[in-house]
Amino acid sequence: MEAGEILLRRGLLDAQQLETARRAQTGSLRLDEAAVQLGFISEEQALRAIGEEFGLAYVDLSETEIDLSLLGFFPAKAIYRESLFPISQQNGSLVVATCDPFNLYPLDELAASTGKTIVPVLAGRAEISKLIKTHLGVGSETVEGLLAQADADSLELVEEVQTDGSELSKMAQEPSVVRLVNEILLEAIELRASDIHIESQHSGLRIRYRLDGVLHPQPAPPEISRFQAAIISRLKIMARLNIAERRLPQDGRIQLKVGGREVDVRVSVIPMIYGEGIVLRILDKSSMDFSLASLGMSEDFHAVFQELIRLPHGIILVTGPTGSGKTTTLYSALREICSPSTKIITTEDPVEYQLDGISQIQVHAKIGLTFGNSLRSILRHDPDVILIGEIRDLETAEHAIQASLTGHLVFSTLHTNDASGAYTRLTDMGVEPFLVSSTVEAVMAQRLVRTLCRECREAYRPAREDLPDDFPFEDLAAAGMLYRPVGCRACRNVGYRGRLGLFELLVTTNRIRQIAHERSSSWAIKQAAVAQGMRTLRQDGWRKVIAGRTTVEEVVRVTKGNDLVSDAPV
Repeated sequence: MEAGEILLRRGLLDAQQLETARRAQTGSLRLDEAAVQLGFISEEQALRAIGEEFGLAYVDLSETEIDLSLLGFFPAKAIYRESLFPISQQNGSLVVATCDPFNLYPLDELAASTGKTIVPVLAGRAEISKLIKTHLGVGSETVEGLLAQADADSLELVEEVQTDGSELSKMAQEPSVVRLVNEILLEAIELRASDIHIESQHSGLRIRYRLDGVLHPQPAPPEISRFQAAIISRLKIMARLNIAERRLPQDGRIQLKVGGREVDVRVSVIPMIYGEGIVLRILDKSSMDFSLASLGMSEDFHAVFQELIRLPHGIILVTGPTGSGKTTTLYSALREICSPSTKIITTEDPVEYQLDGISQIQVHAKIGLTFGNSLRSILRHDPDVILIGEIRDLETAEHAIQASLTGHLVFSTLHTNDASGAYTRLTDMGVEPFLVSSTVEAVMAQRLVRTLCRECREAYRPAREDLPDDFPFEDLAAAGMLYRPVGCRACRNVGYRGRLGLFELLVTTNRIRQIAHERSSSWAIKQAAVAQGMRTLRQDGWRKVIAGRTTVEEVVRVTKGNDLVSDAPV
């Protein structure tokens, strides 16, 4: 019986949808799979309906206890080529999950090879794939030489790579190595990872993905260490780096197309004790939303920041550690004020995303194109707004101040722990305090915390002794409940899904200008700012905890408690 007939008879598809799904069928794509891709039904609905017709049960693998001991004698070919996975053993029979109810021939082969009666059950393709990667490791298909060619074809380089013909480059271009590296990249992009860490250890190769700001070890088969040199060489070739150079750090870039969308990968290679370590930063252009409204700012904060980014001149700084979202905030600000009547020029290292309507300069220190040198030329192009990727030294700071004094609005980033530290940091670089106090209009510090998954978060009433001393208990009394992570299929059992910002905005009032001019400490500046109503990073975090958007643990992880502000208004 055909899948379309089953779905039509059970009322899951109408005649028009059935015809549309038939036209969408290509290659070996089943009709029910085409209907799922078109969004007419879910995969679970389709498999349940077909399973009932064939007398096959449907199981939710995320809710099912798996007997992993069965993997020891289960043939790898059945797992990788046929997407079969053993679940349990009952009365001498082997319960096996499959996502294809119309192809039971591999199950007959499996019965013959294992000598056991096979009891098939239906499960989603993605759930089976997740089990394979979780328990057998990312890239395990390729290590076994069994990865389907279609998986490799779904990732392609924008530009063809060139090799030098050496033995090392030939090994890196072997089809199995190419597929293995592609599998690692595809898995990270699918998981929305921001970075891939490939580290050479005494015990072999270790792979970790950074998901929502937290590193997660990625299971991988021990045999992957045999491919260590080939994996590193393949990535170097893709990034157009020198594969023969293993003594010096190298930086490069890989441009990919995945499923029709462009993905940039920044590559950093550093020699370490047990071999080279590689960090790949993934910049998925299609997943970025450069709008201030999506960053997590409160309404009052957003209103003040909107006024600041429209000032005619001055310097606005965003501070925070690497990976705290500074560039995203500045890009979002530029998108807000970008118009045909405004000339905006940026100088960045590197240019992470290309923005329409904005002129962007890539810093190239090796040929002398530094932040300072590029700023000197930018001013001759009559800009209204300038973005400097980072103020790293006195030369760049002086050029930024000169630009602001001559009628330009300047955005930039600085590495300080909080907003008040920016004033003293510029003074420590050698900038005169009167120039800092007269040009810096505002400093915004920020951090990123993980957002609770809305599908599975759990409300609870915390005990007072379980909360930090600076937690606003009076606000909790009004809210009553907090939320904590649980974990479900939607968030991959992590309990968190996505991130939002914590913000601390210090506007340079006359009082702050006076204190900064007097070379006062960052502590004194912060004390004055809090007295004038500034909400600190920690306090903004507590607001978002009480609102049910994140957890106490997340705020404690990224912010520091401070006795100075414990009694300040929230």
